[in-house]
Amino acid sequence: MLVFVDESGDAGMKLSSGSSAFFAVGLVTFDSNDEALACDTAISALRRKLSLPDRFEFHYVDNTERQQRAFLEEVTKYQFKSHTFALNKAKLTGPGFQYKDSLYKFAARKTFENARTVLLDATITIDGSGDRNFRRQFQSYLKNNINTNETRHVGKIKLQPAHQNNLLQLADYVASISGAHLHNRAMGTKYRWEFLRKHEATFRVWPP
Repeated sequence: MLVFVDESGDAGMKLSSGSSAFFAVGLVTFDSNDEALACDTAISALRRKLSLPDRFEFHYVDNTERQQRAFLEEVTKYQFKSHTFALNKAKLTGPGFQYKDSLYKFAARKTFENARTVLLDATITIDGSGDRNFRRQFQSYLKNNINTNETRHVGKIKLQPAHQNNLLQLADYVASISGAHLHNRAMGTKYRWEFLRKHEATFRVWPP
């Protein structure tokens, strides 16, 4: 199994001063390596179809609506599942959430608790160009908590910049569209229901 992870939003708690209302983590899982390769190849082909440079990054917030729709139409032809966990920061009350490391650690734990039952010797790829604290907390949690004596849920853990990995770009779309939907942005909600909903294994917001 292959898993790709990205996040959307920030860990700041100053909601009145520009911090995002939600912090969302998106996981994309492929049970089949062949299916993942096919999706990867299709994304590369899409760049050529759209006359984009080979190194062009499908990054949701920076892409045009035409690019967003073309990307979603292409990737959702393939068999993957998504797991989204989002923190509703306005409802967080514990003092630990005032510290970014604690918030990241909690989000990492909850994300993998939600997906844990489907993970089996998974290779996890995390966006290496994202927030360093998030990456550190995520790797630490996986290494210390996810595997049990009975089951090896997580095998390898890799860091790679999203611009070098097509399937991390898919994880970016999952996390970013989920975040946009939760922030009541019309296109985020439209894209979620039109394209991503059928691929969602879990979509959870805490506190509800």
